Amino acid sequence: MGLTARHPVVNVAVVAAILGVGLLVGCTPDHNQSTFDATGPVAKSQLILFYWIFGAAVFVFVLVEAALLYAVIRYRKKPGDTDPKQTHGHTRLEIAWTLAPAIVLAVVAIPTIGTIFDNANSPHPPEEGGMLVEVVASQWWWQFNYTHPDDPEKTLVTANELHIPVGTVVNLTLDSKDVLHSFWIPKIAGKVDVVPNNLNKMWIRGDETGNFFGQCAEFCGISHGNMRFNVVVESREDFDAWLRKEAGPGFVSTEPLAAQGKELFEGSAGCFACHTIAGSNRARGTRGPNLTHLASRKHLAAGIMENTQINLRRWLEDPDEVKPGNLMGRDAPVYTDPAKKLTEPEISALVAYLRSLK
Repeated sequence: MGLTARHPVVNVAVVAAILGVGLLVGCTPDHNQSTFDATGPVAKSQLILFYWIFGAAVFVFVLVEAALLYAVIRYRKKPGDTDPKQTHGHTRLEIAWTLAPAIVLAVVAIPTIGTIFDNANSPHPPEEGGMLVEVVASQWWWQFNYTHPDDPEKTLVTANELHIPVGTVVNLTLDSKDVLHSFWIPKIAGKVDVVPNNLNKMWIRGDETGNFFGQCAEFCGISHGNMRFNVVVESREDFDAWLRKEAGPGFVSTEPLAAQGKELFEGSAGCFACHTIAGSNRARGTRGPNLTHLASRKHLAAGIMENTQINLRRWLEDPDEVKPGNLMGRDAPVYTDPAKKLTEPEISALVAYLRSLK
């Protein structure tokens, strides 16, 4: 006989232990997307609300299970017992178990409503001079629009990397170019849906400097899991320096291979049709991410891999293998027409050019 037949209790204990370890690992605060390591007021208020709701749920669970166990043990049938007297209804008991859930729900509702209003109303809205960033979602990448540092009437566009100054309230408007998405930075703020033709709003504040991970939290197609982004929380001085650098044109390298890559980008490879590079005479496309300072970003392809030369080459060789269904692999002639396929030297030149965009 196997272990299952001889020791069922041991097997149940082993399975329970494995599940318990899995739950503990899943809730570890230092995980990249753990909500138990909140660093901003929005995430902290949501975490406190979670503890209130979880505490109420544990209280109800323990109370109900204790009453159930008591009833099972106290009133279990013993040898010689006859059927008990049949009764119908118990007014006091029915009133009690109707009022008790209402009280528990009221206890949960009070902090819930307060948290909802606090998170919905920015403490420093754009109307009062608060910082504003426009978030635009597309399958499967993110665009962030800032106010230009030199001209408030102009917009500075970047992609897949949101920079914010530490300790500053940042107001976000959320829009989608295609389908329903959801904007979520687990350690800084809870998710808010990004709906086409319906501008949603939220506010965030990062209280600790560092790099934080964001994610689309609403299924939006085959590469939903690859629709990520990074949030860089930095000092005001570093943020201002970054913003001013982003407002400038992409670096023009004099290195021959990079120059060849620039010619390909703006010519036969057709990259200019979908991407913008400030300072380029031809690259003005808006279907894909803005690549003006691509080399200074920490990650590629909407946060799914580190920005290294090897990964950039891998992305250019076969974008659909890295991110299935992406626009570039689906529509760009160099990937759909075998006669126009990029050669290894051409990929090397494009890598050199894109790596020079700092």
